[in-house]
Amino acid sequence: MKTLLRLLISCVTALVAFSATASAQKIVIKGSDTLGAKLVPILAEEFKAMHPGVAFEIAAEGSSTGIAAIIDGTADIGMSSRSAKPTELSAAAAKGVKMTEHIVAYDGLAVMINEGNVITDLRKRQVEQIFTGAVTDWSAVGGPPGPISVYTRNTSSGTYSDFKSLAMRKRDYTPSSQKMAGNEQIASEVASNANGIGYVGLAYVSADGIKIATIEGHRPEAASINSGDYPYARPTFYYTSGEPTGIVAEFIAFTISEAGQKIAEQVGFVPLAN
Repeated sequence: MKTLLRLLISCVTALVAFSATASAQKIVIKGSDTLGAKLVPILAEEFKAMHPGVAFEIAAEGSSTGIAAIIDGTADIGMSSRSAKPTELSAAAAKGVKMTEHIVAYDGLAVMINEGNVITDLRKRQVEQIFTGAVTDWSAVGGPPGPISVYTRNTSSGTYSDFKSLAMRKRDYTPSSQKMAGNEQIASEVASNANGIGYVGLAYVSADGIKIATIEGHRPEAASINSGDYPYARPTFYYTSGEPTGIVAEFIAFTISEAGQKIAEQVGFVPLAN
């Protein structure tokens, strides 16, 4: 009888320990505002519904912070709207970290102007001139006279560096540009400034008070991105330290699954081919 009692106590203790471990599972995700402000929180909620007891900690403060968090071991997943830089890969290798890249979905950088602006289309050269400061008045690109107010992401943002590469031939932004913490802040500023212009990811193109300029006739949408006609398109990424395992691997698999990609499409991203 005592043996049976000890066995029962042992089983209960093990079950309690297992339950505590399961309920304590947490995925820490840091990095890109483009991914982390809308898409990843929605994916996390759907994933939690299928995996009760799993918790998420999500901090969307820019791609650079996500990659740094993988290097220093403070996140399970680093969100990034750009590829890791050679210097970041070297820093990771120096710490024995193998940066493993996972493509999440495709995005387009939409050029956003105030809804009252008469401009509807811009040439690639004009976009470059505006954001580098070579052109400072709307009259130079077919609009009414008025100083152009340029809004950009901050320097920790992958979108900040991607736009430089895609639209500005890596030239510097105009010194008068105003740096914003996130896509939503850019949309808000452009909506309240008749002379404003900025860029946002596809998940933010429906903000009130703004409109999206076509670029040489092409809108930032799935068809033009998949065809290569829209010039400001890029993949977005998760980074992990080595190959992910356990619940982290399951969440990444869910992100790129048909269900996860459907969510990405609903949010505004261009899904991967499943």
